[in-house]
Amino acid sequence: MDRIQDKADESNKSQRSSSSVVALAIKGNKKSKYVVQWALNKFVPEGMIIFKLIHVHAGIKGVPTPMGNMIPLSQVRNDIATAFRKEVEWQTNQMLLPFKKMCEQRKVHVDVVPIESDDVATAVAEEVAKGAITKLVVGASSRSLFTSKQKGMSAKISVSTPRFCTVYAVSKGKLSIRPSDVQIDGSIIDDASETSFSSNSPSNYASTSQTETGSIASYATLHSSSLATQRFQALSSINQTLLSTSPGLNETKHSRGQSVDLGREIAATSSARHSDIDSALSRASSCKSIISDTESWIYDQISGKDVSLATEPPSPNRQANINLELEKLRIELRHAQGMHALAQSENIDASRKLNDLNKRRSEESMKMKEIIAKEEMAKELARQERERHQAAAREAEYLKECAEREAAERKETELKAVHAAKEKEKLEDALTGSMPQYRKFTWDEIVSATSSFSEDLKIGMGAYGIVYKCTLYHTTVAVKVLHPNGNRKSKQFQQELEILSRIRHPNLLLLLGACFDHGCIVYEYMENGNLEERLLRKNSTPPIPWFERYRIAWEIASALAFLHSSKPEPIIHRDLKPANILLGRNLVSKIGDIGLSTVLHSDNSSTMYKDTEPVGTLCYIDPEYQRTGLISPKSDVYAFGMVILQLLTAKPAIALTHVVETAIDGGNLADILDPEAGTWPFQETLNLARLGLSCAELRRRDRPDLKDHVLPTLERLKEVAARSQHSAPIVTVKSRSPNHFICPILQDVMDDPCVAADGYTYDRKAIEKWLQDNDKSPMTNMALPHKNLIPNYTLLSAIMEWKSREI
Repeated sequence: MDRIQDKADESNKSQRSSSSVVALAIKGNKKSKYVVQWALNKFVPEGMIIFKLIHVHAGIKGVPTPMGNMIPLSQVRNDIATAFRKEVEWQTNQMLLPFKKMCEQRKVHVDVVPIESDDVATAVAEEVAKGAITKLVVGASSRSLFTSKQKGMSAKISVSTPRFCTVYAVSKGKLSIRPSDVQIDGSIIDDASETSFSSNSPSNYASTSQTETGSIASYATLHSSSLATQRFQALSSINQTLLSTSPGLNETKHSRGQSVDLGREIAATSSARHSDIDSALSRASSCKSIISDTESWIYDQISGKDVSLATEPPSPNRQANINLELEKLRIELRHAQGMHALAQSENIDASRKLNDLNKRRSEESMKMKEIIAKEEMAKELARQERERHQAAAREAEYLKECAEREAAERKETELKAVHAAKEKEKLEDALTGSMPQYRKFTWDEIVSATSSFSEDLKIGMGAYGIVYKCTLYHTTVAVKVLHPNGNRKSKQFQQELEILSRIRHPNLLLLLGACFDHGCIVYEYMENGNLEERLLRKNSTPPIPWFERYRIAWEIASALAFLHSSKPEPIIHRDLKPANILLGRNLVSKIGDIGLSTVLHSDNSSTMYKDTEPVGTLCYIDPEYQRTGLISPKSDVYAFGMVILQLLTAKPAIALTHVVETAIDGGNLADILDPEAGTWPFQETLNLARLGLSCAELRRRDRPDLKDHVLPTLERLKEVAARSQHSAPIVTVKSRSPNHFICPILQDVMDDPCVAADGYTYDRKAIEKWLQDNDKSPMTNMALPHKNLIPNYTLLSAIMEWKSREI
């Protein structure tokens, strides 16, 4: 009680904010709907009202079994206890759902508060104190409306509820109010019942009006069919009559109290007989003894009264009072006799029900024995079935092992047969000379290696395909994916595979494999890109020294001569240009992209081939091919002459022959040479320029023969370049070094390679200087998680080995 009162004191401050909340303590039975209906009619017209439905159910101490007994919670598993609690909560919510719907139909916001407690009054009082609720409505029977003896639940709740809350006890025919502290000094007049309360009255929790008692009795007579309620009403009427007629009969108050208590006890006994028959029998026996004692007491009273009356002198008023009192005592006696008969009938009913229960118990015992027998039989059948299952499982396991062994042997045999077939096919291809000299890749391998053709791996794009850099089988390769343009793609794809698969030359791009499904060709990867990018210094690439250019010219001429002298049919490249000349690690040049090449078949009467489709790049196309449509090896000689002029000048091919001729005629050749290549030897360079102009003559017959004239001249120039290479200006190391030796910051070979947090390798000094002023990666421009550096000893060892070979 002290704890509840403390909570009440703390919540007095928030009493104004909680004045719009009305709490309803309901039991959840049929009578509760009258309480909710009364509260809706009473408080909803007042404005914005929030209803809080409070329901207290007993604490869960055990889990029921099908046999009717209870198992304590400590003896059941946690999951069973949790499931039972959830079931109780669900049943509680379902029971309170109709009352919630009644409030929602009146558009009243309602909160349902189920509470688990064995003390209903304390639980309701704590909830009221916690929410600082100023209005509480409880349901009550007609005999427990704030009675003076505080036996009803409504009275207990009223006593426990904090004083700042007004308590309304509602029954079908009566309303009682326990005012709050702010209302107790005045008089409260309710619309449904005009009952006054006084702050000086010791019975603030009970009705003091005789009208209230009469209304209770009349309401019970009209609406209650309970025998216990009728008994209580009769006793109440007798007591009220005795109190109003004779103030001198105070000695009979105790007797009437006993009658009232007797009626209540009998009513309680009648209401509890459905729960426990044995308890009902004992109570009925006690009621019988009490009634017998009451009868003897009544006769003693009558006899005592008669004796006293006989000794006293008679008077008219006294005689009338005595007759009235005797009549009242006779009424009480008849009432007690009726209750005695009722108790006897209840005793008979209880005995009959007890016999029925014993009979049912014996039947249930027989059923239980049958169930136990069936359970034992089921266990035996289950054991036999389990043994059969285990035997079947062992047999299935053995059969599975046999099947797996046979499958493995069959698969091994099939693999051997396939391998033998492949070996046979390879042998036949080798004997017939038709075996392709490349590997066949699947489309999934190409997609996986290129990361689904990522833009980051793209290294080139042409008119007939896109080139990606990737890794296949631990080898860095270049994959060209041809554009899907129908027959032209298929023709070019087959032409390139046919040529590269049957010829090999140090200065021809090496074919590694192909994917026939989607037109993909896999080449060896050339680290230094193509010649056009290096001549034009794209992406700030280092220049090519003049002596390297001499060698590149000889390498290209030797590759063209090899193609033109190919057996059994010569091959014409038809698209020779610096963009199709690729440079390897040490600037070794190789001719690529020969998909447009033409094979001159042996049945042709001449070394020319007529083609009506324009093929090649404009500035490198043979003028006579454009005029007549005839292709010959001299067409590649024209394009080679343009490549020589670009090697000397590093200028675009358009109008380049005119520029070089003008410079030679004017003696200004040194002015048009590429100054980034170093100091050119004048006479050798002049001879090379004249050779390039002669190869680029407009008429085919004026061009020199590649094998008899061009190659010997370039061979002499290459030897001159080789002798002068040691005296010529040395190119920076990074121009000929592998790309992974170059620091991304310094663009030079690293002296102390270290791996940063972004996964890239930098020179230690360069990255340390970068990290002093920056927190982001120099490659990805993303924030670095830390600034720790890890030495890359493997790369350092490779760099040192490479430097030792270069020296």
